[in-house]
Amino acid sequence: MGHPFPIREIARQAGLSEATVDRVLNGRGGVRESTAREVHRAIADLDRQRTQVRLVGRTFMLDIVMQSPERFSTAVRTALEAELPSLHPAVVRSRHHFRETGPAAALVAVLDRIRRRGSQGVILKAPDVPEVTAAVGRLAAAGIPVVTLVTDLPASARIGYVGSDNRAAGATAAYLMEQWLGERPGNVLTSLSSGFFRNEEEREMGFRSAMRARRPGRTLVEITEGQGLDATQYDLVRAALERDPEIRAVYSIGGGNIATLRAFEDAGRECAVFLAHDLDHDNTRLLREHRLSAVLHHDLRHDLREACHLVMRAHGALPPAGPTLPSAIQVVTPYNMPATATG
Repeated sequence: MGHPFPIREIARQAGLSEATVDRVLNGRGGVRESTAREVHRAIADLDRQRTQVRLVGRTFMLDIVMQSPERFSTAVRTALEAELPSLHPAVVRSRHHFRETGPAAALVAVLDRIRRRGSQGVILKAPDVPEVTAAVGRLAAAGIPVVTLVTDLPASARIGYVGSDNRAAGATAAYLMEQWLGERPGNVLTSLSSGFFRNEEEREMGFRSAMRARRPGRTLVEITEGQGLDATQYDLVRAALERDPEIRAVYSIGGGNIATLRAFEDAGRECAVFLAHDLDHDNTRLLREHRLSAVLHHDLRHDLREACHLVMRAHGALPPAGPTLPSAIQVVTPYNMPATATG
């Protein structure tokens, strides 16, 4: 039978002599059937363990590049560090390049510096704009695999996307919104950090489509470009509340929720339903205080683990696998907070 393992290695795995293994492999007889089965089982075990052998001593230096508010980049860093022990026997080290806002050119400059310096892989959260897509292409041409995290760049040369199905997340938010608002009148404020992040655009489309189907008369009021930062978010929400006295619920797609709640309070307005995304430290605290109705959450540790595995496969350190499935969407309330939530 064909296999890549030397007789000495098979004998050690099976706990048999090399002569016995040689007789089994060459069909020379004089060996009990149970012994022959042990030899074949040892070969199968070695084949399964080849992945571990390939990973022993391998170090993967990854660059994590993100444009996001500090609260989310901190959550990503924490999730990655928690997953590192599970990636053994490989060693994964990471360099972090986090920025809250800024022009796409600055992000492209970071990606180009990584390309010139070298890296085993890039995990990227970035706006879906042509210059970023082109920078990903240059990384791929240099042999540096790129995995998109949370928000995708589908037209780029990235090797995969890890995160949730954002249209389904938006539709889930619409379902919850109508369950809680019911027949009560009122408009819904939808808040995006930027129109250039595909995940936010897809959440908004899923939400709008499901709301139109469930409650076509409900008005949706959109604000955008707050970058998920409290300082800019407050002004946008306060202006929206002044323009529209019928807003009584919020679907926060892009964050800045402390500022949104403060704007409602300063305007003397009630927020009857408030749905948000991600259990970062702000949302965890707000949920525990019952100031958010629910948070749509997905397991960042799972996402980071999958991203690392995609990079390892790109380098031939793990065997090929099927397509990466979207992360499960969890509806988290104050009464089913994950044990790992902090805030």
